[in-house]
Amino acid sequence: MDNMRLLVWATFSLLLWLTYQAWITQYPAAVAEMPQAIADNEEVPSLPIISSPELPLINDLSAEDTLPVTEQGPTQSVRVQTDVLDILIDEQGGDLVRADLPNYPVDKSSNMPVRLLNFEQQDRWVLQTGLRSVAGDNEPNHLAQFSADRSQYSLSEGAEELEVVLDWQDTGPVQARKIYTFRRGQYAVDLNIVLENTGDEIWRGASYGQIVRRHIPVERSFTSVDSYSFTGPVLYDGDEYEKLDIEDLLDEPVSLNALSGGWLATIQHHFLAAVVPPSAEPFNYQVTARGQDYVLTGVSDIIEIPARGSHEFSLKLFVGPKIQEQLAASGPELELTVDYGMLTILAQPLFWLLQKVHSYVGNWGWAIIIVTLMIKLAFYKLTATSGRSMAKMRKLQPRMKALQETYKDNRQELSRHMMELYKREKVNPAAGCLPILIQMPFFFAFYWVLIETVEIRQAPFMFWLNDLSSRDPYFVLPVLMGAAMLLQTRINPAPPDPIQAKVMQIMPVAFSVFFAFFPAGLVLYWLTNTALSILQQWRINKVIAG
Repeated sequence: MDNMRLLVWATFSLLLWLTYQAWITQYPAAVAEMPQAIADNEEVPSLPIISSPELPLINDLSAEDTLPVTEQGPTQSVRVQTDVLDILIDEQGGDLVRADLPNYPVDKSSNMPVRLLNFEQQDRWVLQTGLRSVAGDNEPNHLAQFSADRSQYSLSEGAEELEVVLDWQDTGPVQARKIYTFRRGQYAVDLNIVLENTGDEIWRGASYGQIVRRHIPVERSFTSVDSYSFTGPVLYDGDEYEKLDIEDLLDEPVSLNALSGGWLATIQHHFLAAVVPPSAEPFNYQVTARGQDYVLTGVSDIIEIPARGSHEFSLKLFVGPKIQEQLAASGPELELTVDYGMLTILAQPLFWLLQKVHSYVGNWGWAIIIVTLMIKLAFYKLTATSGRSMAKMRKLQPRMKALQETYKDNRQELSRHMMELYKREKVNPAAGCLPILIQMPFFFAFYWVLIETVEIRQAPFMFWLNDLSSRDPYFVLPVLMGAAMLLQTRINPAPPDPIQAKVMQIMPVAFSVFFAFFPAGLVLYWLTNTALSILQQWRINKVIAG
């Protein structure tokens, strides 16, 4: 087996993989394929569908029980501002209906913050919470009217947390309040719902949290980094993390009962909103899709509150960027929402290493270069084996060409004499196969780390590179990378097959075009890796030639 042939096919496979990624994101399943029976104007269920059979079903509610959402926004609302969140709470339901992230502009040329939650119909994305009653009344659900003491709250300078209280009082014997706790620097929000039963009978019911979001297909483009990330509902059942396809949900909703340690979320590139129940309490989950909306719901088991008694239900809400440290502290395995795909087992340690290096150097660009060097050192002996094989093949090239001229009309004889030459000179063309194959998963893992890590989003490097998560605006790095790859082909032995040789000549140009629209951080990694490979091969060639 020719080592150079393996290199050609490995690189060609990489090109095919990149092309495939672009294709599947450019031509996803069309939303138009959704059944006509569930058209855009069909309502999404307003109250939780699932839970104990003792709770009333959604169909038992009147048609008027729908969430009023208008273009002008809630008629009564509470604005909450912290150092990292700008939240709007609708007093009808006491729920989060808008969330802006002031520290995350949409792009570096704009001061407009990223908006996650939104009450507007065309971009609807809201977090709804409340209590359900077995009796069907006395419910402080997300359709009930709450009230706050004032319309604006802000985290005071020097304060570490901010508490916002919304009260609900029915004409019956049940009183309830929602208590939101916001903390400085944190995107996780604690919610406690306190119910007081002032009556003479036991109150039986359950708490719930749900996310309602309009499914807006991402505009797929090879030049858009967002195209490569999953956008939609995800569910963790305490054991397995699952990304859910809208078309599959239309055919069959997902339903999981009496699970503990789980959570539900809807994610997009770099950001998410999640509902995390207490890990020790069993919850029932369901995810459904109707029309262009999907609903993720989690409902607790039935709780009995005695007469003249009270109970506190708790949930944790997360609205913000996928900062892995905060995600891990907010829910079990919530950091899985940083979507590294099948290579998570490699990508997470790579990110940990990248973050550690960044904590010392303070620049993500230099952190990428240093981690690339560390990866190269870790595989030095393996790549040296491949390099020595290439250097010996390079040294034998004149004799191999002579054999090709002599036996150009007899491929069987050519193959036999080539094998004799390899055996006589103790050259194994396959010696470099394993190192190349072992390194490929690490390349793909590092690719996903650089694509998915929000910490690198809009991070500057130096000079003209002010955003490592977007393409090089002047295409300098892709050109340098292409030049480096061209130089690499010059110091490696030329493939004996003319077609392979042409492919090797075309690849630097093809890679430059492919990588021209990739994040600058990824191109920086590949350029650094190529430069280090050139230095290593040059040194090996020099030793072998001597």
